[in-house]
Amino acid sequence: MNINLSNFNMKSLVKEAGSTISRVVQLTEEKLGTTERTEYDIHFQNLAERADVTKSWTEKIVRDTESVLIPNPQNRVEDYIFEKIEKSKPKRLSNLEHLALDMIEAGGDFGQDLPYGQALIKVGQAEQKLGQCEHDFIATSGICFTQPLRKFLEGEMKTISKERGLLETKRLDLDACKNRVKKARSMLGQQSAERDLRVAQAEFDRQAEITKLLLDGISTSQASHLRHLHAFVQTQVRYYKQCGDVMDQLQRELAKMQPAKPRLRINSEDVDGPPSIASAHSCDSSEASSIALAKAIDSDYDFDNGQDIDIDIESGFKSIDIGPVKALTHLLEDFEIEFDTSAISTV
Repeated sequence: MNINLSNFNMKSLVKEAGSTISRVVQLTEEKLGTTERTEYDIHFQNLAERADVTKSWTEKIVRDTESVLIPNPQNRVEDYIFEKIEKSKPKRLSNLEHLALDMIEAGGDFGQDLPYGQALIKVGQAEQKLGQCEHDFIATSGICFTQPLRKFLEGEMKTISKERGLLETKRLDLDACKNRVKKARSMLGQQSAERDLRVAQAEFDRQAEITKLLLDGISTSQASHLRHLHAFVQTQVRYYKQCGDVMDQLQRELAKMQPAKPRLRINSEDVDGPPSIASAHSCDSSEASSIALAKAIDSDYDFDNGQDIDIDIESGFKSIDIGPVKALTHLLEDFEIEFDTSAISTV
């Protein structure tokens, strides 16, 4: 109830109070089913239902997106408050950046000259880059997606809700006037009720038209939301590509830091790591291992310098001379070969 004290008028106050009472009575009778009510047309009902669905799902999408961008609910509430009071949001370190700082500090304590320390520093620097990419992604996603949707909810949808509420008030006034016309007993009372009915009908029709135009505008808003959705997807693509580039670069740098391992060439083919001779060349595993050992020892394998070994299994060489125990031990450690000595026949 709006009262202007500078232009206080008892008649207008009484009239407004009477209108309010009439609405309450009309609404109560509708709930009890003792009176009729004016129904909105089907097209208007469909528009109103679509508006309700749009509002509900848009609110959920905004909440879910913000949960993905800022998982900590306390931080989300804090950011919302700072946004409302129009102050800059506090700068926080992400989990990736905390991890990066700890890795870099640990690498420095372990020793930058040691492989593990160097690797920790490299990985920490990469995590810092990922953290910066994450900050950029959150900021860009807010600008291109969540903020426009929230602005729609707080602007257009609030206006629609307000106008729909006003329309419902006009409908109650209209139905109350219809009931007064039916209940009018004197000719003078009926003329006054019919005059009020015409005024109420005109106000209802005008408000219904305004509300319908606003509801029709939701289609235009959804087209705008589609553009914002495309922008959000492009932001995600760019973010994940940047993260992939950072990790690829890190992987290459870590690969350069790894010490070189001796390579085993079998039948002119390079083999890395533990040689699986039997499966690769379809021969007995213990026999293949024996051949590898014999050839390595006979060719004066340089164990200390990681010299490569060239073995030709197809040569048919089957009996070996074990040689010095030290040579055998070094060879086993370098190639991680497990072989069955029972399969070795001595010359």
